[in-house]
Amino acid sequence: MLQFFSALQSVLAAFFGVQSESKRNSDFKKHSPYSIIIIAIVLFIVFVFSIYAIVALVVNT
Repeated sequence: MLQFFSALQSVLAAFFGVQSESKRNSDFKKHSPYSIIIIAIVLFIVFVFSIYAIVALVVNT
C-alpha cells in the first residue's frame, strides 16, 4: 500500500510539474511503468469529469 501512495505522489507531482529529475528517475526504478501509467490515466479521467461537472453546474445556473 505504501508503494501505491508513493506512485500516486509521483504522478500528482508530475501533473503539477514540480517533480525533480532525480525523483522521477528514482520513481521509475522503484515502480512499474504500468502502475504509473494506470494511476495517471485514472487521475486524468477524474480531472476531465470534474471540469465537465463544474462547467455544467455553472452553465445551468
